[in-house]
Order: sequence, then C-alpha cells, then structure tokens
Amino acid sequence: MSRELGVAENKLQGLNNYESSSLFSPEEQTVLRYADAMTFTPTEVPDGIFQPLYEFFDEAQIVELTSAIAWENYRARFDHALGVESQGFSDGAFCPLPVTNNKLNDN
Repeated sequence: MSRELGVAENKLQGLNNYESSSLFSPEEQTVLRYADAMTFTPTEVPDGIFQPLYEFFDEAQIVELTSAIAWENYRARFDHALGVESQGFSDGAFCPLPVTNNKLNDN
C-alpha cells in the first residue's frame, strides 16, 4: 500500500535506520519514534517521544495518528495469535525487521 501511495522504495528499505537517515524528515522521524514506542511491549510512550508530536500536529491529528498506529498493532497481534498467514498480496516485497526495545531506552 505504501508504494501505491508514493512512498519511495529506498524509504521503505531504510525504515530500520530512520533516526539517522536523511531520507526521513523531522516530522516523519517523530511519527516513526512514536509508532515504535506504541509497538513495544509493554507500551510506554515517554514524554520525550510524545511531546514532539505537537510540533507537527494538533490534538485531533494526534488522536487520529494514535488510532491508526493502534489499529495496525491490533491487526498484527490478532493475526499472529490466530496464526493468520500472508495471503500472497505482497509477494516479492519485504518487511523490515522491528527495532529492539533498547532503541527506546536510548532516548
């Protein structure tokens, strides 16, 4: 879906290094940091990750962003728990490995 929306292949491939990559804007890096924090278990989003969102978004937008991230986490965990496998829609694509929880602790 990201490709269909115009996300460049090099950005998709560079997701694991978004914090140090010049491919990602400060806004994108802020959102990705937030998504990482929301995805870790247990979910703990430090103020140092949450507050920078206000530089780019208003409260309604942050609620919408949070909802979208939470929904994707829900779907991933739901599918994993039930053993739902790929349906082949992304054959030939790749899925970047998740970052480790240590990355969050470095902030």
